[in-house]
Amino acid sequence: MPITSLNDLEKYTVLTEEEREWREDGGHTLPILVSDHLTPLIADPAIRRQFVPSVKENKDTIGNLDPQMEKEYSVTNRLVRRYKNRAAFLVTDSCFAYCRHCFRRRFAGSMVGPATEKDIEEACSFLSEHSEIKEVLLTGGDMFTLSDSSLDSLLHSFKEARPDIIYRLCTRALTSNPDRFTPSLFEVIKKNSFGAPFYLMTQFNHSLEITEKAESVINNFIKLGIPIMNQTVLLRGVNDSVEVETELSNKLLSLRVKPYYLFQGDLVQGTAHLRVPLSKGLEIEKGMRESLSGLGLPQYTIDLPQGGGKVPVESRYNKGLKDGIWTFSTIDGEERHYPEDV
Repeated sequence: MPITSLNDLEKYTVLTEEEREWREDGGHTLPILVSDHLTPLIADPAIRRQFVPSVKENKDTIGNLDPQMEKEYSVTNRLVRRYKNRAAFLVTDSCFAYCRHCFRRRFAGSMVGPATEKDIEEACSFLSEHSEIKEVLLTGGDMFTLSDSSLDSLLHSFKEARPDIIYRLCTRALTSNPDRFTPSLFEVIKKNSFGAPFYLMTQFNHSLEITEKAESVINNFIKLGIPIMNQTVLLRGVNDSVEVETELSNKLLSLRVKPYYLFQGDLVQGTAHLRVPLSKGLEIEKGMRESLSGLGLPQYTIDLPQGGGKVPVESRYNKGLKDGIWTFSTIDGEERHYPEDV
């Protein structure tokens, strides 16, 4: 059974004082959810810090619960459009495990449930009327928490509405529940693979997450001809070293997975203890650039606060550090700020 409380956790591991003092306050903390697959892996600190809560979440007052302003950019109940040519559809708030660094804390684990038929119809109608949108992220939550039949209906609806759109299948299930990827699920994906291609978007933050079961799932997606891109989040005490990031990138490449993004942590309330200073992130990127080819090097990227959008950290958008504050320019030329002392 999945772990859903501190009492459950204590059956498998000895909690630290910081972990034991955590409280689910219904505000900026997420519920506890650690999948059966992850339970034996939390013995390692790199996995533990991602899924076991800390009282530091309760004490963090930096940022807010919606730093990307997704509510303001929502064009339907579940469709978020922050860019001209792409949008994100929030399939469900449920995951197989809740990441303590989750940037969508306002939504994940909120018990609102999967998107309704009306939600899907409204999103598909909007996409049909906006041909300039070329990509849609099917995200959440984790879309693969849905049943096969619900996924079939969802994918068919979107594909029927806009078969020319590239749909990104966004998931952490390869880390948290690789057993979900059954032959029947792959049949659903194959059945709906008409039109523009699917892309599988994974999040592996450490090479320990790439288990034999995860490798098997990767191979099955590749057999279907579905490209796989990985998005890593830079996390303190998890992967904040050149060695760990390089090992992860090399492992992914060996499995035909492209290291796509290395994300700076968003300014989400409750996650400050996991964020890495930008100056250290730049040092890590420099070391990775010296150790990896262009094929293996993910783009170190920041999703700017106040819905500023994604920009490369090492780029003309970075205006520098002054008085402990980094200043960035959005693509539209507006200023956004990010603290060095996270």
